[in-house]
Amino acid sequence: MKDWMKQIRDVTCDIEDCIDDFAHRLSSDPGGDVYCAFFITRIYEVWTWQPRRDIASSITELKVRAQRIGERRMRYGIRNPKQVGNESGDRATGFDTAENQHTTLELIGTKKPVGVDKDMEELGKWIRVIAEEIKAPTETEIKGSTESAQKSSRDQRSQTQPKMQAPGVLSIVGFGGVGKTTIATSLFRKFGDQLDRRAIVTVSQSSDIEAILRSILIQVMPQSEDGLDHQGSSGGAQEKKWLKTAIGSICCTVVPKGQQDGSTSKKAQGNIQIMKLEQLKEELKKHLNNCSYLLLIDDVWSATTWDQIKKALPASNKSSRVMVTTRFQAVASTCKRDKGDYFHKVYELDEAEAKKLLMEAVPQENQKKIPSRLWQMCEGLPLLIVTMSGLVVCNTEKSMADWEQVCRTIVPDSVKILAQDRVTRILNHCYNDINAEINTCSLYLSIFPKGCKISRKRLTKRWIAEGFVSEKQGLSVEDVAEAYFNHLRMRKIIRAVEHSSNGKVKSYQVHDMILEYIVSKASEENFITVVGGHWLMAPPSSKVRRLSLQGSDSKHGSATESMNLSHVRSLTMFGSLTQLPSKSFKFAIVQVLDLEGCKDFKPHHTKDICKMLLLKYLSLRKTDIKRLPKKIGKLKYLETLDIRETNVTELPKTICQLERIVSILGGNKRTRKPLKLPEDMKKKTMKALRILSGIDIVEGPTTVADLHHLTDLRKLTIFKLNIRMGGKLFEELRSSIEYLGGYSLHTLVIDDESADFVKSLSALSSPPKFLNALELSGKLVELPKWITELEALTKLTLSVTVLKENALENLKQLKNLFSLTFSLTAAKLDPETAAIIEENKVQSDGEIIVPAGGFDNLKLLRFSAPFVPLLSFPDKAMPKLERIELRFSILEGVHGIENLKNLREVHLRIHDKAGENTKMIVEDVATAAREDENGLRVIVDHYHD
Repeated sequence: MKDWMKQIRDVTCDIEDCIDDFAHRLSSDPGGDVYCAFFITRIYEVWTWQPRRDIASSITELKVRAQRIGERRMRYGIRNPKQVGNESGDRATGFDTAENQHTTLELIGTKKPVGVDKDMEELGKWIRVIAEEIKAPTETEIKGSTESAQKSSRDQRSQTQPKMQAPGVLSIVGFGGVGKTTIATSLFRKFGDQLDRRAIVTVSQSSDIEAILRSILIQVMPQSEDGLDHQGSSGGAQEKKWLKTAIGSICCTVVPKGQQDGSTSKKAQGNIQIMKLEQLKEELKKHLNNCSYLLLIDDVWSATTWDQIKKALPASNKSSRVMVTTRFQAVASTCKRDKGDYFHKVYELDEAEAKKLLMEAVPQENQKKIPSRLWQMCEGLPLLIVTMSGLVVCNTEKSMADWEQVCRTIVPDSVKILAQDRVTRILNHCYNDINAEINTCSLYLSIFPKGCKISRKRLTKRWIAEGFVSEKQGLSVEDVAEAYFNHLRMRKIIRAVEHSSNGKVKSYQVHDMILEYIVSKASEENFITVVGGHWLMAPPSSKVRRLSLQGSDSKHGSATESMNLSHVRSLTMFGSLTQLPSKSFKFAIVQVLDLEGCKDFKPHHTKDICKMLLLKYLSLRKTDIKRLPKKIGKLKYLETLDIRETNVTELPKTICQLERIVSILGGNKRTRKPLKLPEDMKKKTMKALRILSGIDIVEGPTTVADLHHLTDLRKLTIFKLNIRMGGKLFEELRSSIEYLGGYSLHTLVIDDESADFVKSLSALSSPPKFLNALELSGKLVELPKWITELEALTKLTLSVTVLKENALENLKQLKNLFSLTFSLTAAKLDPETAAIIEENKVQSDGEIIVPAGGFDNLKLLRFSAPFVPLLSFPDKAMPKLERIELRFSILEGVHGIENLKNLREVHLRIHDKAGENTKMIVEDVATAAREDENGLRVIVDHYHD
């Protein structure tokens, strides 16, 4: 049966290749008037004789293959596969896309792990030794001492630093899926803020020591600010708990500071990529030997690999720790060699904890239908319990008898099944239960490396380009792709690790054992071929259709030489382009090319890309490309072009020939480096365009500002706007925004240098009522009058200069507002802006008072400015607020935090050039509050421009 299905898949792919070959090797039949048609047709037939002959031969061969497959099926008596009962058939055909389109918006997705309290307490004691050795001031010091006494205390501690010593090693061992990584990550998050440097790296079956050390080095080097929209739970931030009563009023004085740490520039990271082993060791020594550090080395498979890693880690004059997770006892034993090392084995959950973990995800009305055998079958493995909870949530119509039958099907009463086989059986059942179209999308997850955080938008756009998603139930392909993604989350196949400020998932990860299963399944079905990375897979015995190159060393490069790559339709690369086997490709059939983050981009690569006439998805994000070639206009089928964070600053005129283009993503969001549009945009082409991001509109004869013809545009992001008030461009752009606002425009971002254009939007006769995200930057003095009419608005970002006494009073009327941001960078603090800030400060007595009532759904409040005045939260203010984020050089204070009943996190980002006094006070308060286990989680971090 499997062999027959494999043959059908192969011949189907070959038929598709043949059709594409026909469409692009042979143009449409020649036209012309009646008198010339005869001669033109004869010339055309002679000119295309060879390709027509080749395609005819291919069609004949494909017909014969299809007939033989059918005859072979009848000869061996193979019947069509039947879907078993109601496990997937009835539900699969009735999958409701609309129901899965929208999910609850979340801001903080991290939950406390279940059933590991004892493990966390035991291991916390071992790690806490560091905190006591390098601890900030004690609670007594903070409450009773003066600043000079605190400084003296710090000086004393600095004089008694320990001598150079190797880091202590904690080895956490246990069966795959038992929760080792969950425990280690929780410890990392809880104690990582108490050390100077932190890093997480995944090893698995990979033995590329240089790649492992590079990953650690990049993380421990000083980093620049990632921008306001960073919503992750990464270990790079300093995570702290803050006493509710201690956040009161913080008075700060600016004190000049000495030399600041530099950022990890692109050049520095490029140098790291070419470093050899000894150079990497020296760099690690340079960055770690005077610091305390905490490293998490996840999923080590080999004792030899661990020995190589440990030898590369430098000794430090401060106490440091390394956590190692492994499935193998031999590796754990190797880790525990010194007196300070610690060994911990993780066991399965008991029945009560297993039940609690399962029930957490199941709606209360369905919990009574679940038999105890369902969680007992998982034998206490958290991975299986969580996966089964996803199965339950997606099959709420099943009765208790149905679930009993499911358990007997997976684990028969009369058969004793080993642990690993049990994992495979449960994952296999959950995989087969998924709707066929979503099943295909789940296999696609194997393209990305283990442990990698993947963008949700990147994944869904690729699904669309591959043709896995189509319009249905009146929804667009983007909405259907969103529904499929949400369903995989509900199934617990993927888990969100980062949320955007609009509450949607920004990036996700896949558990390593689930990903291992998906990779093997994709390989078995010849759906995706993975080379390199963390997986040791046998080379495919047939044609490669989708190729993922997850390593850039010579070993992985040579692995592709023996493969048949002439049928590759999707190519994804990670690392360097030097190993790209371009000579083996048949460029005309490649549809997806994803080179995001790849280095060593050369001019000949652009020539190869322009030969990919069927290309639908092209991502060159974060590559070294400097300009797009004119021949890119040949890519008639291109739908997505992603050139963000590259050196491309201008689009060629030929880009307007791409009539099917849907998304153009350019510029740099953090630096606001824009992308210039070509003059040919005035010809009103590219009518399918839905996302135009990162552009500039500046005064000039070739500037394009008339966008009326883009009636499908859903997102418009202008990183640089500088046009003359009352001029032609000014009126064209204003009219375009008003016109498109009445169609499908959902997101509007305008960074106006003079603020004249932004101010003029207040007089729009018809405001863009369908907007759900709005960002206006400029020297704003008052809000647009129509802003309170935007009932669909969930995300709003404004300049901090708009803050007057009635600003928040007006905004509280926005019932669906999820996040509110007021920002002002130091670069924009010119004399005029400073005067506006001073005027606002006088009018409000130097205090921002959040009004009581309103803001019914606001969960995120952010202020970013060199100077943040005193914030006051009265009773009943912002009732659902979960997170406050402040980015400043000087902060006057925050009052009334205790009135925010749902507040869970406070983020403080302090400028490196802020006074030492400011940093001392914030750090001291946070350190004192760390002892309060029930307090708020506070993240204190430093940034630089």
